[in-house]
Amino acid sequence: MESGPAIFTGTVFALFGAALLVWVANRVPRRAPVAAGVGRAASATLATLAALASLAVGVWCFTRL
Repeated sequence: MESGPAIFTGTVFALFGAALLVWVANRVPRRAPVAAGVGRAASATLATLAALASLAVGVWCFTRL
């Protein structure tokens, strides 16, 4: 009964993290801005860290099943 919310939350975090990593990986080689109004290096670094943190939270949720 309690595993339902953990599965949902883990899936949401994992999908968000993966999508953000794909977004950054597609933008950086083309030298396109990752975020408007922010330096390329800073926005790419921050977005990558957020994506990795989101993936880590998703994995942590899945280990709590």
